[in-house]
This record gives sequence, C-alpha cells and structure tokens, in this order.
Amino acid sequence: MRRVLDAVYDAGAILAALFMVLILLNISLQVLGGPFHFYLRGTDAFAGYSMAAASFLALAHTLKRNEHIRVTLLLNRLSGWPRRVLELWCLGVACAISGYFSWFAWKMVWWSWRFHDVSAADDRTPLWLPQIAMALGVSLLAVAFADELVSALTGRAPATSAQNSGEISHSE
Repeated sequence: MRRVLDAVYDAGAILAALFMVLILLNISLQVLGGPFHFYLRGTDAFAGYSMAAASFLALAHTLKRNEHIRVTLLLNRLSGWPRRVLELWCLGVACAISGYFSWFAWKMVWWSWRFHDVSAADDRTPLWLPQIAMALGVSLLAVAFADELVSALTGRAPATSAQNSGEISHSE
C-alpha cells in the first residue's frame, strides 16, 4: 500500500510540473504576441488555471516530502505523551479540514458542470474543467494527511514529524 500511495503522490507532483510547463507556454505566447502582433484569446485565463492546478496537485507530494512550511515552535518544546497528543490532534484537525475542503471542491465541480458555468474571461471555458485539478489536488492532500495520521497512530513517525525534518530541536 505504501508504494501505491507514494506513486499517487508522485503522479500529483508530475501533473503539477506539467501544469507549470503550461504556465510557461501560455505566458510565452502572451509575450511573443506583442512583437508579432497576435493575440491568442484565453491565454491569460489558461495560465491562471494552470497555476491553480500546479499549486493544488503538488500539495500532497510536498507534505509527504516534509516541504510544507510548518510552525513547530510548541511541538519542538514538547516530548513524550504531550508531544504525541498534540501531533495526533494537529493531524486529526488537518484531516478534517482537508477532507471538508475536498468534499466542497468536488461539490463545486459538480454544480459548475450541472449549471454549465463558464469562465467570465474571453476563453469561456467550462469552469468544472479547471476546478477538477483543484478538487483532485486537495483530495490527494486529504489522503496524505490521513496517511500521516495512520502512521502516527500505528507508532511510525509520520513524514511531517519535526523529528524527521532535520530541524534543530531546542533541547539539543
């Protein structure tokens, strides 16, 4: 199961990288359009959609690689059961928040599709298309937080643990 989850997180990161390339291509087309007197309608909107997709699809991979910015001042000062309780509480809250966000994001995709909601920009893109990337990314984040919580509950140190991050402990 571990290999499957890691492959899913890596797939999210690969998709995020592809969307970053799309950002570059869209911005390049906009820049080149000036001197060559052409304008491709919707390139600014597509760059924005790609930026949102890249950001959300990379969240789970970033979390599992312990690259998220975290404030661990209090957690680093604790040890033993108080630290474990706080870490479990934080992971539980993160699961709840990301799970709710995931549910809401998929609900937004559904309503945009159901009501044929389109972008107000020149591109007139059906909004459910770019919203899928956000919903997928935040769903992957919810799975990653659940993965971290299960790791912590089963006694394995979660990847997000300050002990695994190489951070300097104040007790040293």
